[in-house]
Amino acid sequence: MRVHTPKMIHRSIPNSFAFSMALVTLLAVLTGCRGGTSAEPPVHLIQNMDQQERFEAQEPNPYFEDNRAMRLPVEGTIARGQLRADDHLHRGKINGVYAEDLPNGPDGKPMMVAQPTTPADIERNTAFLNRGQERYAIFCTPCHDSAGSGKGIVTERAVRENANAPKPPSFEEERVLAMPLGQLYDVIANGARNMPPYAQQIPVRDRWAIATYVRALQLTGRARLDQIPTDRAAEKRWEIR
Repeated sequence: MRVHTPKMIHRSIPNSFAFSMALVTLLAVLTGCRGGTSAEPPVHLIQNMDQQERFEAQEPNPYFEDNRAMRLPVEGTIARGQLRADDHLHRGKINGVYAEDLPNGPDGKPMMVAQPTTPADIERNTAFLNRGQERYAIFCTPCHDSAGSGKGIVTERAVRENANAPKPPSFEEERVLAMPLGQLYDVIANGARNMPPYAQQIPVRDRWAIATYVRALQLTGRARLDQIPTDRAAEKRWEIR
């Protein structure tokens, strides 16, 4: 009688895996058992300017007389794109006097056509005034209200809390009516009395658009019916009573 015993199956580890494990073990032994010391710095294969001589912010630097590592710019230094040499455009003045007219825009082109004669000219001027109206509604209406009477919601609240609170002027006051367009621009940019400056919030072109829209509000607030085109007055049902 024959007895059959089961054959044992042997699973061998692939040679590549065994080699990899041996290599990892060898590297671990070599790196973990370094007993020697050296006066030389460790190998730094990728420098990336890591070893350059430099000073951190606020760190003293004995090289300079004032011992400051952070140096002031040379006098007269102007940041790239911040020259602002055009007084008319950036400060609203010509030869130190507030300008009556619009300057050319930052792109060197007129912001509005002085005497529009074509539909394209009218569309361009209308777009500029619409931009001024939009920016005015965002930044100016809370204090000056939509008509420029100086009775915005912020003003009304301030007066309720303090009857002596300063109020913005009406745009129809003679003093404000007499302001050149460049002065309106300057007030928007730099503020006046308790009005804060808006130079950081409103770009140059938009400041001029707002100033132009304010001038338009002044004109419409004092306009006579005979100055309005007949068809436009009839459309709005405006009439003298």
